[in-house]
Amino acid sequence: MPHVTVRRTADTASDRVRRMECVFCELIREDTASWVARGRVACAFAPLDPLAPGHTLVVPTRHYAGVFDTPPAVLAEVTALVQRVAEASRTGLNASGVNVLSASGPGSEQSVPHLHFHVVPRWTDDGISTWPTGRSVHHFAGDPVARLATTLASGRHRTS
Repeated sequence: MPHVTVRRTADTASDRVRRMECVFCELIREDTASWVARGRVACAFAPLDPLAPGHTLVVPTRHYAGVFDTPPAVLAEVTALVQRVAEASRTGLNASGVNVLSASGPGSEQSVPHLHFHVVPRWTDDGISTWPTGRSVHHFAGDPVARLATTLASGRHRTS
């Protein structure tokens, strides 16, 4: 993995409490996971209840709750590891594809408040479906695509 310089922010008492309570931080700190890969910025391990053979969780080694508060350099390293795990699933497990799943924030059904990506190896006719079967009932006044484009163009989307 290429070296990336990550700007450190002040470590507050509430940050330390969140890390102490976070199951992923505990796995990393206590070295108790079934490791697929370990790096200074990102790591990958097997979940306790895998959806498929080779299902892997990829997380930053430092605690970030989700995509909104993860520095771009860290997110880049995490997604690079996601890509490496996906390729290893294809070459090492003969998977014909992968699902990469992530949720961030309370409205997303995020199960653990530590940024994580599920890399789920897939095979034709493997009997699982990870694609949503319904549509959101949330209504938005106006054109959401135009709103996103305007927000991105204005620079108001930056989180770090």
